[in-house]
Amino acid sequence: MSFGLAVALCATGLAWLPGEDLDRAFMVMGYVFCLSSAFALAKYVRDNQAARVDTPLWGAVVWAGFGLAMALTGWGLWRMAVSPAYKAYLGVCWLYLVSGVFTLAKTLRDAHEAARADAAALDADAS
Repeated sequence: MSFGLAVALCATGLAWLPGEDLDRAFMVMGYVFCLSSAFALAKYVRDNQAARVDTPLWGAVVWAGFGLAMALTGWGLWRMAVSPAYKAYLGVCWLYLVSGVFTLAKTLRDAHEAARADAAALDADAS
């Protein structure tokens, strides 16, 4: 629910973003880049929690992609010619969206692991 609210708030802010169409397109791409790179990072961290299953190069790609997405989106937001109040709204929505991604990814992964554990327990009981 929190992730959906963050998406709705970001979409509303970006849809009503005053200024140039190019700025609006840049910000939409930045938010989507942050969204996808945050999901990739959450998956990478969770997959490698117990033991490293991914190569170090993949880890560098995931972390660099997330850092680049955040840096470019922040730079785009900072350089836009809109009121400080609008920048603050978009900035807070953006950070809410990224934190919502990590929360949603963890919730979905925990539910998946719980379902697998329940299935394994049922299989063990049936044996």
